[in-house]
Amino acid sequence: GAAAGQKVTLFLPKTAPPAKLVQALQYGAKVFRVDGTYDDAYDLSMEYSRQFGGLSRNTAYNPMTIEGKKTAALEIFQQLGRLPDFVFVAAGDGCILSGIYKGFTDMVRLTVTAGIPTVVAVQAEGSNALARAMETGRFDRQPSRTIADSISVDVPRNGRHALRLIQRHQGRIVTVADAAILQAQAHLAGTAGLFTEPAAAAAWAGFLKIKAELPPQAVIVVLLTGHGLKDTASAAKGVNVPEKVIRSLDDLEL
Repeated sequence: GAAAGQKVTLFLPKTAPPAKLVQALQYGAKVFRVDGTYDDAYDLSMEYSRQFGGLSRNTAYNPMTIEGKKTAALEIFQQLGRLPDFVFVAAGDGCILSGIYKGFTDMVRLTVTAGIPTVVAVQAEGSNALARAMETGRFDRQPSRTIADSISVDVPRNGRHALRLIQRHQGRIVTVADAAILQAQAHLAGTAGLFTEPAAAAAWAGFLKIKAELPPQAVIVVLLTGHGLKDTASAAKGVNVPEKVIRSLDDLEL
């Protein structure tokens, strides 16, 4: 928005990581902090656009969000030179998941490819509405509690659409604990140099959870969807921050 000279109005829950708030303010957005959850912020933003106009780019409301996210599937195919066998995607509202499916199904319709990879939706155990709906056939509102802020939703706004796609294309849903998410976050950073936010690390945690079940020769893509600097407070919970302050090398404890 800033680069395009547009005015941006943003609704964030008061529990959003400070880094997300600061980032939005740095870019010049007008930010309203909501005394509630992401679900509440979503509802207020929709009411705002109805009363005052403007383009709502809300996930699962504006169809262009899915059209934009589908380009990840096109790039995966372009860069691999083939379809992967599995794609792991962290899922909250299910919009990225739906976009990935849209990209792959578009390629099938255009006869670029002949099939669709198995898409694995990964949810935090404390925010697992898609997983619950897969078992019960309905979405029920339950408070979300997870360290993975970006996939923390009570009722996914794109839930029904995402669930239909998973069922239609024989996808899977995997849930992971917050502890596993933090371990996956540290593992990605320490081995691959990729510092992700917890929601993105959830996809890696999901892969680690079921990798023994996957064919050894399978081509697997794990989408890492957000940078760790968006939520450094959560990242700090997965590492040991040194408490001792040194003045010289003589103070080192090797």
